Amino acid sequence: MSLLLPGGVALQAQTVTPWLTKGDQSALLAQQGTVNFVANSGTNANTITVIPGTTYQTIDGYGWCLTDGSAQVIAGLNATQQNNLLQDLFNPSTGVSSNVVRISIGASDLSQYTYSYDDTYGDTALNNFSLNGFTNDYTVPILKKILAINPNIKILATPWSAPYWMKSNNGWIGGSLLAANYGPYANYFVKYMQAMQAHGIKIWAITPQNEPENPYNEPSMTMNASEQQNFINNNLGPALMSAGFGSVKIIAFDHNCDNTSYPTTVLNNSPYVDGAAFHMYAGDISAMTTVKNNTGKNVYFTEQYVGGPGSFSGDFGWHMQNIIIGASNNWAKVVMEWNLATNTSYGPRTAGGCTNCMGAITVNNSSSYTKNSPYYMIGQISKFVKNGAVRIGTSVSGTAVKAVSFKNNDGSIVVVAYNSSGSATSTKIVVGANAFTYSIPASSAISFKWASGSNQGYAGYYNIISKSSGKGLDVPGASTTSGTGIQQWDITSGGGNNQRWRFESAGNGQYYIRVKHTNMYLALASSSTADGVLVQQKTFANNNTYKWTVTSVGSGYYKIENVYSNKALNVKDNSLVNGGVMQVWTYGGGNNEQWALNQVETNARMMAPGMEEATGNEIISMSLFPNPAAERVTLVTEEAGTYTLIGLAGNIIATGEVTKGENVIDTKSLASGYYLIKFNNGMGGSQTLKLIKE
Repeated sequence: MSLLLPGGVALQAQTVTPWLTKGDQSALLAQQGTVNFVANSGTNANTITVIPGTTYQTIDGYGWCLTDGSAQVIAGLNATQQNNLLQDLFNPSTGVSSNVVRISIGASDLSQYTYSYDDTYGDTALNNFSLNGFTNDYTVPILKKILAINPNIKILATPWSAPYWMKSNNGWIGGSLLAANYGPYANYFVKYMQAMQAHGIKIWAITPQNEPENPYNEPSMTMNASEQQNFINNNLGPALMSAGFGSVKIIAFDHNCDNTSYPTTVLNNSPYVDGAAFHMYAGDISAMTTVKNNTGKNVYFTEQYVGGPGSFSGDFGWHMQNIIIGASNNWAKVVMEWNLATNTSYGPRTAGGCTNCMGAITVNNSSSYTKNSPYYMIGQISKFVKNGAVRIGTSVSGTAVKAVSFKNNDGSIVVVAYNSSGSATSTKIVVGANAFTYSIPASSAISFKWASGSNQGYAGYYNIISKSSGKGLDVPGASTTSGTGIQQWDITSGGGNNQRWRFESAGNGQYYIRVKHTNMYLALASSSTADGVLVQQKTFANNNTYKWTVTSVGSGYYKIENVYSNKALNVKDNSLVNGGVMQVWTYGGGNNEQWALNQVETNARMMAPGMEEATGNEIISMSLFPNPAAERVTLVTEEAGTYTLIGLAGNIIATGEVTKGENVIDTKSLASGYYLIKFNNGMGGSQTLKLIKE
């Protein structure tokens, strides 16, 4: 079956691949038979509507905590089994593709015993700081093996306690950081970064304290909101900046969803803080949205344990609904379960550590391991939703099924759903005008994935030709000015770039229409619903005056209607001459409001304003859109490589890996103004684009 797009471009109907984990364990992350989208018809009480044009947070990853104990038991596997396990967990192509890990700075409660990196009493100069012990013996070697499998893994580091002698109670359990030791403790973080860097391990982010309101764990340390704010603002933030670690994210709080005041206070009063981290041993997952809305900063979900031996179906279902789907739908950029691996006794652990924390993996002996429910919770999403994916709009009807949706950088769409009912539930998944129906088994999670294609928009560039005059949409004089009115003009041999237009999905069957010459968009001259409003090229803004629907009216012609005004694109006064003006008008079926879409390029190559000459190995195509940008910008390249975001003063703001195709870069935190994005292909080739932040 195929769908015929304007210009005669035939695309195969979207094929969807489902992957299923059932509560009764009869299917465990098992691929199912494919299904196809068809034209949407009828109704279903349980419907998941996916809205690709509505976007939310960019995803940093899914994973577990690699505690000292985890690294220790994994290190006890023989070489073959250890490699098999790490490949399964972290390989981005063949495994479940976890792309973030959380590690402890010093001991956690799932270390064999409690320690810090400087246990010399009163050593405020940290002359005796060292990673020697469990970190060097187990955690660092396992991390290096993980990085060899996936060099792009993100590493979040968290302390469970400062060195005991820095604390008010001179002990490992509870107590708070003495004010006199704020400076030495900030330097302790710097030395940790430097020591890990010396091993070739880059720390992506830190939290200042695990569970700062929990004084009972071993080890543990309390730190109230005021203390954390002061420590970050006066010590930790400046120390990291001056030591060259200013790009390391500082993520505050790292505790339960029952307290929104603490993270809101710190986030709103610290310029160094990227966001807040949450657990959910108390409270409701919606707390993450509350903090996001109160602060405008990022939120992360960093820990939730499963108590052993547990119930696979019950544990898996609760976590899928509340943590995997719930946290993702509440703006989490990271979702992490607790411990990666334990032995058969839920250890190693400290004397006061968790006695029943089940690992995602149980290492039975040197030659065998068992996958537990936390493995499948994370795998059900990490295998399909890749680093840099963007959560997209999802509307769910009915009460049985919960769902969340994403768009990957390669354009593929992923829907992760869980059926909480005790019986199989027929569920319709709708995207635009197309849909498919699937019976999700009882107490089961399913991930649907399909490639980009007919649901995403039209491929390449088109001339938009009036049925009445035979002339096409044209930007007069190839103007580069936003607000220039659109006219009709003769087009020969596909015309110039000021006559070539690209349709980009805005979701719900709506499109942005972009001109190749300037990368500006077809939009109303004003926010009006009146007949006769002129049509212009304008720099991007995310509102309905820029969105259009394209509907066949037969014989190869289309009606193009503006979403805001519900008026159709129209040649004013039915002009037949070059220079005829474009407006919108109530659709009446006239030839001056019917349009042929003639494809003139099969691959859209958008070259943004500000492109500099390529150096070294030439890069065929590189672009940014939208530009100007608001909350995010998409970098499109024809090669994989790295990007660097640079301020006009030459300061490096961010760096990252990019893949061939579309890569979403978060720009929400940038101040308004001009920036540069430099792309390197790793073979001596580079290009730089100018980015305008609105």
